[in-house]
Amino acid sequence: MAKYLLLKHYRGAPAAVNDVPMEKWTPEEVSAHIQFMSDFAARLEGTGEFVDGQAVAPEGTWVRYDGAGRPPVTDGPFAETKDLIAGWMVIDVDSYERAVELAGELSAAPGAGGKPIHEWLEVRPFLTHAPTVTE
Repeated sequence: MAKYLLLKHYRGAPAAVNDVPMEKWTPEEVSAHIQFMSDFAARLEGTGEFVDGQAVAPEGTWVRYDGAGRPPVTDGPFAETKDLIAGWMVIDVDSYERAVELAGELSAAPGAGGKPIHEWLEVRPFLTHAPTVTE
């Protein structure tokens, strides 16, 4: 089994087919989307492939260490992750092909008008060992 991170993006990915921002959806459309996500996770729990998943609030702060005795630095000249990442799901599957298959299914979550979003999801494997450096 291999773990993969399925990332849902607000921005930064190619536009979804049903590219209406969630803040413009009706409460019923939001509820249907959340129910789809819950049902998808429950199905994967049943097969032992679900590890964890969360939606992420749009608020956030970048923080970094700035040296001994100095307060942490917040924000900076970085891409705003809070504008990019909407949520994530971790799956534990037998193959990369299965991870892609599940990401494709998750991409069909309903959006505006109850139609599938067909959003792009990023599939990233967990690093299982230190990369080999060759000279």
